[in-house]
Amino acid sequence: MPNIREVAKRAGVSVATVSRVLNHPERVSPQTKDRIDKIMVEMDFSPNVFARSLNLKRSNSIALIIPDIQNPQNMEIARGVERVAHQKGYNLLLCNTEKDREKEQSYIRMLMEKKIDGIILAFTLLLQADFDEIQKKNIPIILFGQNVLKKNISSVYSDFKEGAFIAVSHLIELGFKRIAYICGGEDHLENRDKTLGYKEALLKAGDKVSEEMIFQGKDDIDSGYLAALKLLKQTPRPDAVFVANDLMAMGAIDALRTEGIRVPEDISIIGYDNIKMSALIEPKLTTVSWPVYKMGLISARILIEEVENSGDVKMTQNIFLSPKLKIRKSCGHEARVSEIFD
Repeated sequence: MPNIREVAKRAGVSVATVSRVLNHPERVSPQTKDRIDKIMVEMDFSPNVFARSLNLKRSNSIALIIPDIQNPQNMEIARGVERVAHQKGYNLLLCNTEKDREKEQSYIRMLMEKKIDGIILAFTLLLQADFDEIQKKNIPIILFGQNVLKKNISSVYSDFKEGAFIAVSHLIELGFKRIAYICGGEDHLENRDKTLGYKEALLKAGDKVSEEMIFQGKDDIDSGYLAALKLLKQTPRPDAVFVANDLMAMGAIDALRTEGIRVPEDISIIGYDNIKMSALIEPKLTTVSWPVYKMGLISARILIEEVENSGDVKMTQNIFLSPKLKIRKSCGHEARVSEIFD
């Protein structure tokens, strides 16, 4: 088995240059990197990843902490993070908190004990004291999804308030007057932002915000189903519903169908997230789309960059990606029906 010195000798470069290709390829010219990569393949050279990690005092592992492994959006995050981790030679640990702050804290303690290289926190419930403890250990962390910019912590986020505002404004433009809202768990910031966006859209249109038109859900299909049954008891009945995520929206559509209510003929519905199933149900769900997979990619790239440049001056990065409305059939918009197949 060839060693790194033999690779360097054949390539006509120093051992340090080969080491940079293995550990910090961005610091090597593309021509030199390609030549050394080709030689390593020809010589069947396989670097000892474990030895490299000991030398660099790293575990070559990063973690992604998500609130609900059953939510398809969280799996899209994981898919994006895993792709980059695999490309960069890192192991990925996936931790599911089940929306429990104490469980999230427990995972953090465990990961710090195992000397994890870095952590991506998706929709975290941690408090400032928790962040302070992590930063004392000099463990790079990235916030995913939330638009709260914390000092010295990089983030990749979307504007959920704006997304909700876009959705409700669309229903108002279509002429709906009694727009109900099925909200998600208020312990998560993104759901509180969606509530603000719902209210702001109504107020901007000169409509009254009625708390009786807001129904509590728990971000899953069952709670969407139950919330829809409750809103049907309102007199007069809502003519449209904005739902804080697609899972609850699908539950709501099922409940309305059970009660003999047609969507969109009797009640129109807009969801949030644009999960893949939203285009498969009937009627196809109008929803707010945000680039969650791409955000997973970006989060992992930023995290690994911070891990591998830990000795340099840290540059905090806050990356924003906009939400967009995805028009389908569930809100009954005929004029933009071509967008269904975009």
